[in-house]
Amino acid sequence: MRAVVQRVSRAKVTVNGSIAGEIGRGLLVVLGVGREDGEADAIYLAEKIAGLRIFEDDDGKMNRSLVDVGGSVLAVSQFTLFGDVRRGKRPSFDAAAPPEMARTLYESFVGRIRAAGLTCETGRFQEMMQVELVNEGPVTILLDSKKEF
Repeated sequence: MRAVVQRVSRAKVTVNGSIAGEIGRGLLVVLGVGREDGEADAIYLAEKIAGLRIFEDDDGKMNRSLVDVGGSVLAVSQFTLFGDVRRGKRPSFDAAAPPEMARTLYESFVGRIRAAGLTCETGRFQEMMQVELVNEGPVTILLDSKKEF
């Protein structure tokens, strides 16, 4: 699984003109599921993201986690994180998981975030979404459960 994690002061996702999910301070997590992923990948990323120390402490150092600051998560599925453009200009999505597998692991990730006691809003799986955010910092972290980067 791959995730783009952005520290935000606010974020929302809209589908067909209606707000599907919205948060204040917290993390926007854009999540992609690959063909080789399983439950262990969802567990790894949920635990890693819940514990990421990317919020500032009283001394201005990134030393606090989402749990520490009482922040929320907005999780948005995005298969294009597995787009491969190494051989041309049109992305290949062969490494992305099929939709039902991706949905199951995405929902598992969301469930793990919620089980950690965090509020987790979501987009809508396999829908065209508009995502708005105010990136605070800016802070953006790339994560890969296979540790490829």
